[in-house]
Amino acid sequence: MSGGLDSTVVTSYAATKVTRLNALTFNYGQTHVKEIECATNITSTLNISHKVIDISFVQNLSWYSALTNPDEFKTPTDRPTKEISENIPITYVPLRNTIFLSLAAAALESEVLNAIETNKLDTTNISAKVFMAPNAIDYSGYPDCRPEFFASAIKTINLGSKLSTEYDVDIEIVTPIIDKTKAEIIQMGIQLNSPIKFTWSCYGGGTMPCNHCDSCILRARGFQELGIQDPALRDLNNDSK
Repeated sequence: MSGGLDSTVVTSYAATKVTRLNALTFNYGQTHVKEIECATNITSTLNISHKVIDISFVQNLSWYSALTNPDEFKTPTDRPTKEISENIPITYVPLRNTIFLSLAAAALESEVLNAIETNKLDTTNISAKVFMAPNAIDYSGYPDCRPEFFASAIKTINLGSKLSTEYDVDIEIVTPIIDKTKAEIIQMGIQLNSPIKFTWSCYGGGTMPCNHCDSCILRARGFQELGIQDPALRDLNNDSK
């Protein structure tokens, strides 16, 4: 749960699919820490359990990125949409989703093993799902946002999981927006009554979105295609008056 548009819509979706939902937000040393504040606000609005996990040491490992090392690398701005979808920009954080997925799966496995071994819950009544918000359509070319990455990663995770190997309960990765355009994601959020107005997509952490980074451009295009105003921008503009 990053506090962005995509993850908020997926969190709203997840809330309709499972009986016990926990949201995780990772502080990995990213420059746009405002997303953590947004995630806290959004999960409070949705009345969902939420934990912020400090893995800021990752900044020292995945340092080749404008999001973890902005003094060294500049975030690309005003890129044409065609260019955004064709190459992997410097905003890619090395193996970020691999790290996030492994940590989320570990947290999930702990919850489920406790339910089975401590609370004696019947395994036939259990499913274990990690909901994530990667997108392979309107995205910045990140390799760890593609279906083939998640298909391969979950096989590895289950091979190393007690939950899967002993109790035959496989961890699943649910990626409900992976094949949707930004406009379709926004429509999905509206249908779910997702708190879009509290989301933050900009790679910067100012009081207003920059409107020039890839994330801002893709978000704006989605609302433009639908012919509606971004509720987050509307509220920000009202607050600045």
